[in-house]
Amino acid sequence: QVHLVESGGGLVQAGGSLRLSCVVSEDISRSDSMGWYRQALGNERELVASIANDGRTDYADSVTGRFTISRDNAKNTVYLQMNSLKPEDTAVYYCKVDTRYSGRAYYTTARRYWGQGTQVTVSS
Repeated sequence: QVHLVESGGGLVQAGGSLRLSCVVSEDISRSDSMGWYRQALGNERELVASIANDGRTDYADSVTGRFTISRDNAKNTVYLQMNSLKPEDTAVYYCKVDTRYSGRAYYTTARRYWGQGTQVTVSS
């Protein structure tokens, strides 16, 4: 089983910044991709940003230019730097990893694992 632990959420005023971190129990250099999703109250979970094993990144239109996803393979950690935050960014943010590896096990198809989520609240 792969475990993910997010941190860095909190309350911030509009225009402020936060950096989320996600520590993974598995070697993320072997992962297919990692990403951040968010779910606002009453809404479905949506993709915020993703980063592939080769470093390619992808962002939701609503955060492009404001958020940056990055990874530190040596620390098995993925980050989400969030700048110029808006009240509509308020949500629970979840870290996700797609990987074929779990401990000594190898799967031919990547499996998806989620963190427990961290609350981000942006006040106006």
